[in-house]
Amino acid sequence: MPASFNSEQYQYSDVSVQIGDRVLVGLRGVKYMSEQEKEPVYGKGNQPLAIQRGNKKYEGEIKILQGELELLIDKAPNKDIIDYRNLTITVAYSNGAGLTTDNLVGVEFKQSPKEMNQNDKFMEVTLPILFLKLKQGV
Repeated sequence: MPASFNSEQYQYSDVSVQIGDRVLVGLRGVKYMSEQEKEPVYGKGNQPLAIQRGNKKYEGEIKILQGELELLIDKAPNKDIIDYRNLTITVAYSNGAGLTTDNLVGVEFKQSPKEMNQNDKFMEVTLPILFLKLKQGV
């Protein structure tokens, strides 16, 4: 019997982001990444001999509607999301064939911006984040 092949791709409508016990209904976007310092090592000649690795870092951003931000602010220590410590953000992707889940561990918000412009129909807020570890496929 031939192996089955699923060509369904992940789509935004099947992404779910959860902070603590709250699924973000007003989610407009999510972005996160891991990065590691890397540098070529040179010796004789002009070609690198190796690549040395340094520190890793994890960062990203969450785009939400103002109403969602206000709910986060309401539950935040001192009513300031920058005062949250050690949050876990769960990002789940579904493509019809299964579920892929990533955990962002030790999350803190770097900023809490608000901005509205003439003729805006709603406020979209981009919250930059830092975190300590990325657990993929949990």
